Amino acid sequence: QLQASGGGLVQAGGSLRLSCAVPGSTFSRYALGWYRQAPGQGRLLIADINNEGRPNYADFVKGRFTISRDNAKKTTYLQMNSLKPEDSAVYFCNKDQYEAADLWSWGQGTLVTVSS
Repeated sequence: QLQASGGGLVQAGGSLRLSCAVPGSTFSRYALGWYRQAPGQGRLLIADINNEGRPNYADFVKGRFTISRDNAKKTTYLQMNSLKPEDSAVYFCNKDQYEAADLWSWGQGTLVTVSS
């Protein structure tokens, strides 16, 4: 099961680094994504990284968030800087939904709360 961690409560302007461990031997094959789901909203892909390490970002996180991956550790990371209250959400990792025929089962995610 996907295990996202690193969330918490932070003031606006602060930083957090999220991690997501992906069990299994096929990690390096897949493009990965970080998603977030705010209360009352759907789950949204905000950053993705292909199996060669090339990242892509939603406009509203570009320049503030950095996605990375460590294939040896089977872990993906999301460094979040200059956080805003509107970044508050539960954050999840999974395959990049636009590159994968199917997704892994969703883990519980990690809650990020940004106070103003």
